[in-house]
Amino acid sequence: MAETEIRAVAYARYSSDNQREESIEAQLRAIKEYCEKNNIQLVKIYTDEAKSATTDDRPAFLQMIKDSSLGLFNAVIVHKLDRFARNRYDSAFYRRQLKKNGVKLISVLEQLDDSPESIILESVLEGMAEYYSKNLAREVMKGLKENAFQAKFNGGIPPLGYDIIDGKYVINEKEAEAVRLIFELYAQGYGYRQIIDELNLRGYRTKKGNTFSKNSIHEILRNEKYTGKYIFNKGTKKNHRIVKEDVIIIEDAVPAIIDENLFREVQKRIEKNKKQQASYTAQRIYLLSGLIECGVCGSSMVGTLSKGQYTYYRCNNKSRKKACDNKDVNKEMIENYVIDELLQKVFSEDALPKLVERLNEENKKLVSERDEEKKRLSRRYEEIKKSISSIVDVIAKGYFHPSLHEKLTELEQQKAEIEVRIKEMNSLPDTSFITEERIRHYLLKDKEVLEAGDPHKIKQILPTYINKIIVYRDRIEVHFKLSVDDTVCAWMVAASGFEPPTLRV
Repeated sequence: MAETEIRAVAYARYSSDNQREESIEAQLRAIKEYCEKNNIQLVKIYTDEAKSATTDDRPAFLQMIKDSSLGLFNAVIVHKLDRFARNRYDSAFYRRQLKKNGVKLISVLEQLDDSPESIILESVLEGMAEYYSKNLAREVMKGLKENAFQAKFNGGIPPLGYDIIDGKYVINEKEAEAVRLIFELYAQGYGYRQIIDELNLRGYRTKKGNTFSKNSIHEILRNEKYTGKYIFNKGTKKNHRIVKEDVIIIEDAVPAIIDENLFREVQKRIEKNKKQQASYTAQRIYLLSGLIECGVCGSSMVGTLSKGQYTYYRCNNKSRKKACDNKDVNKEMIENYVIDELLQKVFSEDALPKLVERLNEENKKLVSERDEEKKRLSRRYEEIKKSISSIVDVIAKGYFHPSLHEKLTELEQQKAEIEVRIKEMNSLPDTSFITEERIRHYLLKDKEVLEAGDPHKIKQILPTYINKIIVYRDRIEVHFKLSVDDTVCAWMVAASGFEPPTLRV
């Protein structure tokens, strides 16, 4: 690659916290125009939508940083520097990584070179972007705090039981009846499912008009506002960086719906149940989690424990929303059945040799196809280079026409795309060393895991062999990724339900 040739990728980000910022489409349009004017090949585009540059929760950005080590491009182009990062530390960290990989950062709107003046200006621009971000957050927080000191509503959806009038919380008596019922039933020992049934029977709905779920009940039971306490900026599970001094708590600032004693009684029961559930969960591993789904509504099925410690898989729609009537399936029964079928379909003395042979043949085919693809790409690459050279020779002799420039640009783009494809193929893992003996050894190790019975290890290997398990009303289907005959194994179950048979020991 010539030193003057720039092959770049574009990075664009749209942050949902500032609706005035340029859209991704506008950013990319400006970047493409910049590339055309400066004879830069744009080989790939990375975008993150509704992501903030103040966090690393930007998958496309992080993938771009990772890809910079492959040598596919030597420049990253952004519309503005604040699209890259708003924090000078992060900016310096990632730019150092790019520089280490021979990749430079280019801003369309901020034309900077490598002079000392540009380095200073670049630092100033980054500092201004960081200041803008933090100052905006500070000003917004100032207004929210002022509202909080006056116990005013600070946006969002008010909790069930309250309406907002002139910025103040007032009790919605109809909804408050549901809130009181939830607390009273839970304190009396009712479970979430029983409470949901009672609420639905009486016609109560959530603030959004939906039926209640376990999560909505839990949020209500945990909300201290119902005791009359106003709390602002306490933090969430996703945000633990709240400074204690920034938390605002005002007693008796909101009309109370339940008394403090009832609230404390409910919290004690929640904590007790939480500890019991943690103890039960520690003793039980649901081997099929992530693999088993409902054949009636298509939702995933989740491991569930009843009060009597009866373990089963239940449709998530049925568990959370009461929106499915599929039967539950006994945990031990279905897990034993799946493992038995796996041992028979994959690891038996008859099945395993056939499977080893087939996997070896498939791997040989894969290696051959990759080699052919590489050869095809190399041939096409050489053809394009010759075509480019021919056009350049024609232009050098003075025979210039706009169509030649268009054709040359098209060929250069194709050449860049093929180079990227070749690089990507070369980065794929090499499987040419895999033999029948290696495959047999790998399968036998997994067979030993199944026979040893360690649930932690069994859970890890099941996704290798099973695509999905579908539970219908009258049968269970196990869809294998690997098997010597059928890829689906169907087990007919009595229509009366999934009652456990005599279990394998």
